[in-house]
Amino acid sequence: MARWKSGVSGWVQMLLNTFLFTLVTEDATQESVTSEDTTAATLVEDTNVDSLSKVKLPRKLPSIIEIKKRLPSHCFDRQTSTSMYYMIRDFVQVIAAYYVGEFLWNNLSPAVLVVVAPVFVFVQGTFFTSLFVIGHDCGHRSFSNYRLLDDMVGNVTHTFLMTPFYTWKLTHSHHHKNTGNIDRDEVFYPVRRKYDTGGKVLPGFGLGIGWFGYLITGYKPRNVPHFDPFQPMYRKHVVACLVSLVSMAIWGTCLYRYAVTVGCAKFCYHYFGPLFVFATYTVVITFLHHHDDDIPWYSDHLWDNVRGQLSSIDRDYGIVHYVIHSIGTHQVHHLFPKMPHYHLEEATQVFRKEFPELVHLNKSPIFPAYFNMFARWAKQCIIADDTDVHIYK
Repeated sequence: MARWKSGVSGWVQMLLNTFLFTLVTEDATQESVTSEDTTAATLVEDTNVDSLSKVKLPRKLPSIIEIKKRLPSHCFDRQTSTSMYYMIRDFVQVIAAYYVGEFLWNNLSPAVLVVVAPVFVFVQGTFFTSLFVIGHDCGHRSFSNYRLLDDMVGNVTHTFLMTPFYTWKLTHSHHHKNTGNIDRDEVFYPVRRKYDTGGKVLPGFGLGIGWFGYLITGYKPRNVPHFDPFQPMYRKHVVACLVSLVSMAIWGTCLYRYAVTVGCAKFCYHYFGPLFVFATYTVVITFLHHHDDDIPWYSDHLWDNVRGQLSSIDRDYGIVHYVIHSIGTHQVHHLFPKMPHYHLEEATQVFRKEFPELVHLNKSPIFPAYFNMFARWAKQCIIADDTDVHIYK
């Protein structure tokens, strides 16, 4: 017993030391994903006027600083206590739903459970998604003013969802730094014909299957796997990435033992089913964030920060919109990724009033919009090598 306690103590100390090492080695570029404090508006050169004529935005855009000055200053404040409240609330929701699910499993007849189980799985999957958004805030440093706390909470929430937090944090940062850039964005970007690998995509990206496929292989042709800590993008963060992967290995072992104990059916009911629902949410939300009528993708030489971040869409997710922390309110999030999720709605209302010409808002039902846009994406995602601006029709 003494040896066991000593071993556990050693592992805990090692993890704490690793987290502290991460604080020292983390690249300074993580401090500001989109250079939101310094970026000025970029004027489009006359030679690019023809290429940008089909973009439904003003030719001269305000700078990030100009937009920020028009938004309520308190919306940029990160309150650790408020963020912790939402994290605790989300875990309480998951735990409460688990016990409700247990009651239903043990007390309903099989015939009734077949009808009720999908509802439970959907609700629990929605609560799983809310936890992912908390980790998403941690990845953007919008959870608190303490990087160590952000990384610890991000690892806990994402590990629970079988998502390697730190590698995802880096690829997601890359997406924010290059949003709407044909040649540099991270995922769902149109592919120039010379880079087309000719691979087939499952209908609707296979919904949740697409999320785990992305984590495993990345998005081709600029694919960066999330389970290989030695990828060039992770070079300065190998230790932090390994912490996330070790955390996942430990959690995976716990899940295996749970599945052996309760059986495959109950494991799918309580965890794998909701996990697939969460993954489906993630694919649908991520895709619809940046695909709609009149949303342009720019070649690298036309892209600039403000123009790229405005290639995002606000959408409303109905009865679950606030449960998943307003993540569909996306334009202001992309302009100011360090803004906590609980200020997004207020800031967005002001943004829409102050800059109506910059607003992209779609109120269409989510799943019809998703499958309609996917059909167009599937036909038009391979573009000519010399494309300057691509808009899905």
